[in-house]
Amino acid sequence: MANLLCRALESILPPRLRDWGLAIRYEIAEIPEDTKALLFALESVCGLAPRAIGVLLLQPFISLFGAAVHASRAGANSGFGALHSPRTVGALCAVGAVAMGLVYMTLAGAPVGYLGVNAGSLVIGLVLRALVSRIPGAGGRLSGALIFSLSLLLLATAILGLRIEGTARWIGFGGVFVQPSFVLLPLMLVGFSRTRTPLATIGMVVAALAMTLQPDRAMAAMMTTALAAVTATRADRPTSMAFTASLLAFVVTLLRPDAVPAAPFVDQLLFSSFAVHALAGLAVVAGLAMLLVPAIIGWSCDKDSRATYFAFGSAWLAATIAAAFGNYPTPVVGYGGSAILGYVLSLSALPRPVRSRVGSETVPPDDPQASRDIHSKIALA
Repeated sequence: MANLLCRALESILPPRLRDWGLAIRYEIAEIPEDTKALLFALESVCGLAPRAIGVLLLQPFISLFGAAVHASRAGANSGFGALHSPRTVGALCAVGAVAMGLVYMTLAGAPVGYLGVNAGSLVIGLVLRALVSRIPGAGGRLSGALIFSLSLLLLATAILGLRIEGTARWIGFGGVFVQPSFVLLPLMLVGFSRTRTPLATIGMVVAALAMTLQPDRAMAAMMTTALAAVTATRADRPTSMAFTASLLAFVVTLLRPDAVPAAPFVDQLLFSSFAVHALAGLAVVAGLAMLLVPAIIGWSCDKDSRATYFAFGSAWLAATIAAAFGNYPTPVVGYGGSAILGYVLSLSALPRPVRSRVGSETVPPDDPQASRDIHSKIALA
C-alpha cells in the first residue's frame, strides 16, 4: 500500500517535483516496519498531493498562456497560436460554462448547495482530465476494450439503476444521484470516432441497447447524431453498424413513454431562464455556446481529425437541443454534475494538441509527460 501510494503520488507530481516522489519511495524502502512505512507514505501524500493537484488544475491556463506568449514572440498571429490545443480551450470553456451556470442559478434563487455541486464536479472533472492526459495514448485494442467495458456499465444502469417514473437512468451515492450515460457516453462516442475496432463496435451496440432499456431519448439522440456525424465524414462498416443500432434505439425511445417531470434548475433552461431575468437567459445561452468552441477550433486547425471534432460538437449540440424541447438535463449550465464530468472527460478523448504554424516556427504541443509505470496506472485506476 505504501508503495502504491508513492507511485500514485509520483504520477501526479509535475516534472520539477517528481524527484521528491522518487526520494520518498527510496526512503520507504529503507523502513523495515510496514506500519511506519505506510504512515510515512500517508504523510508524504498529504504534504505534496495538494500542491500537485493545484498544478494540475492550473495546467490548462498555463498552457494557454504559454502558447500566447510563444506566438507573440514569433511576431505573428498570437490569437491563433494560443488556440492551438482544442483540449486546453475546451477546459477553459468548461470553466466558463460552469461559471455561466452559477450566474443563472444565483439569479434564479437556487440553493447554495446546488452551486457547490456544480463547482465541485468541475474540479473533480479537471483533475480526472489531467490524470487521464498523463496516461500514454492507448492502442486501438485497448480503447475498444474500454468502450465495451463502459457500455456494460450503461447496460447495468438500465437493469439495476434507480427507477423514477419507469425510467432507470441514475445511480445513487449517499444521496447524490449520477447519470452514468451523461458521464460515459460522450467519452465513448468521441473515442469510437477514433477507434472503430470490432470490440468498440459491439460496445456501441450494447450502449444503444442500454439507451433503449432505460429509456433515454436525449442520450439516444446524442448517440445517433454523433454517429451520424462520424458516418458522414468517415463511413465504414463498423460505423454504419453502430449508427444503425443507435438509430433503432432512438426510434424505440420515441415510441416508449417518458413521463419524468421537469426538475427545477435542471430541465428546459434555454427558454425558461429568460423568464427569470434577461441576464440569466444570456448566461445560459453563452454557457451552452461555449460547449461547441473546441469542436469549431479543432475542425479548422486539425483537418486529419475532423471526424472526431464533428462527433464531439454534434453530441453536445444534440444534448442541448434535447434539453431545450424535453424534460432532460441542460448540459453543464444546469444543476447536476453528470454533464460537467461527461464534458470534461470527453475532452480527454480528443486528439493530442495539434501543431500550429506561427511564422516559421512551430508551437510545441502541450502534451504532459506521461508515466509508463504499470504500478502508477494501477494506483491511478
